[in-house]
Amino acid sequence: MQLSFLRPLYDRPGPWCSVYLDASADTEDAHPALDLRWRALERRLADQGADEASIAALDRVIRGHDPMVGDYGLAVFASHGRVVLSEYLSAPPVRDLASFDPLPHVMPLLAQRGEQVAWVRVVADRTGGDAMAVSAGGVPRRAHVAGRESFPLRRVQPGGWSQSRYQRAAMEAWHQNAGDVTAATVQLADRVGADVVVVAGDVRATGMIAAQMPERWQDLVVRTDAGSRAGGADQTMLDDLTVQTIAEVADQRITAALDRFGVQEDVGAGLDAVVSALQRNQVDTMLIVDDPSANGELWIGPEPTEIAVDPAQLSAMSVDDPLRVRADAALVRALVGTDAALTVLGADEAPELTDGVGAVLRYVDEGTPGRGNG
Repeated sequence: MQLSFLRPLYDRPGPWCSVYLDASADTEDAHPALDLRWRALERRLADQGADEASIAALDRVIRGHDPMVGDYGLAVFASHGRVVLSEYLSAPPVRDLASFDPLPHVMPLLAQRGEQVAWVRVVADRTGGDAMAVSAGGVPRRAHVAGRESFPLRRVQPGGWSQSRYQRAAMEAWHQNAGDVTAATVQLADRVGADVVVVAGDVRATGMIAAQMPERWQDLVVRTDAGSRAGGADQTMLDDLTVQTIAEVADQRITAALDRFGVQEDVGAGLDAVVSALQRNQVDTMLIVDDPSANGELWIGPEPTEIAVDPAQLSAMSVDDPLRVRADAALVRALVGTDAALTVLGADEAPELTDGVGAVLRYVDEGTPGRGNG
């Protein structure tokens, strides 16, 4: 998972209000329920010493957000009277939460986000196609393509002296329209940096589109005859296939990160080793097991690489007045500040990961931290 979307949170000084709440709108009393939940969190922030301006900014965003259908949540972060980041959660949080701390509490957001897969899906027929794309940050884009050729689009029945001429014309029209859809699909895929391209709909159209995709996209195309452009068509099978395909890409990334970690010959494992590697700007990707009950702490200075398990380490780095903060908050800040990535794991995906944390390293040298020489 790339963390650049979090950078605005670390470009501003703290302390930070971090709020997670269930904003589901699936019942008649949803609005009063949201009001009650937010009031409770509001009091909690005030009890922790949060400033009135930040609470007021949160209130405007939470009460004024555009409601979604069904179950969902909100994650909102504010500092010094300004909401800096607000995100919808695809499901309600495990529990409503409000904290006022030196650093934003982003781990619940990252755990729920998981691996973000950029994808494109096009539903095509012989006249054109409807495409949508979603970036790794979840931003949707759409394109409707009406093919240039509208006649003739049906191959004629056998018989007649002009049969072969009309069949060739039909094939050429289908090919031209498929080319227009392909161009729009490639444009969207390039724009979002797609990890997978689902090509669905009419079997002949999908075949032509898949064949015309540039070589750089060929290995990322998943073709299916599910889905239809017809009004009122049931897209359930196509939606299920799309979700499954995206999940498979995400699982492949997690497996790749674990494989890279596994071949590092016993380095970068455990909290001490990861903190030392972050101090040296050595982490490429950090692995962390999602544990909502985690409450460990680390020490930090003003800079992202000023992170330590002991304040004496920071004193040795000439850091005055180090702060004690949540361990996961300190780790994520260091990752963002050093352009490193994050992979969040379930407990069953890495049961033997020391301290529930590890790092795939950018380089290994004699001073590299690990179990053997940490």
